[in-house]
Amino acid sequence: MRRKIAVVPEKCSGCRVCEMACAIHRQRANNPKKARIRVTTVYPHPVVRMPVVCNQCKDAKCISACPTDAIYRKNGVVKIHEDECIGCHACVEACPFGAMYIHSEIDVPLKCDLCEDIGEPQCVKMCPTGAILLMPEHVFGQAHRLNNVLSYTHMKEIEYMEHGKPKRLHYADNNAAEGRDGKGDLR
Repeated sequence: MRRKIAVVPEKCSGCRVCEMACAIHRQRANNPKKARIRVTTVYPHPVVRMPVVCNQCKDAKCISACPTDAIYRKNGVVKIHEDECIGCHACVEACPFGAMYIHSEIDVPLKCDLCEDIGEPQCVKMCPTGAILLMPEHVFGQAHRLNNVLSYTHMKEIEYMEHGKPKRLHYADNNAAEGRDGKGDLR
């Protein structure tokens, strides 16, 4: 079963513990710039903090961009043969998500391999807010489906077609049913 890292930006505090955990595990360095995950923060309003990590794409652009075939897939994880990499960084340019990184002291690009050597990504394990998750690939669409269903709970009416004629379905006003005014206060 293929697994991928999922990010919940609303839970990210911007603490960058994920970067440190990755850099220490993969590079044995206390330097977040040597991590294979990076927290990107966008200002001014709303402030968004988003860890960016490899999506392990099925049609990985980095693989096709590599002139030496140093990037390959094994067990669903996109990896780099460090001995075959010539450091041209074509893969970094090709990644549509900006999830491959360069560090001046390291010859090959930095790319997440899901910490396959130990079986559990350290960024997932160490994230104090639970913003980074390791999930089976088949559940990725479930969040979108749930959000789609939940969007109906905020609707007051819906228009639909029945036997070729437009109809309207009016949802009960939960506030009125509970004896509350439009602001949610008890009447």
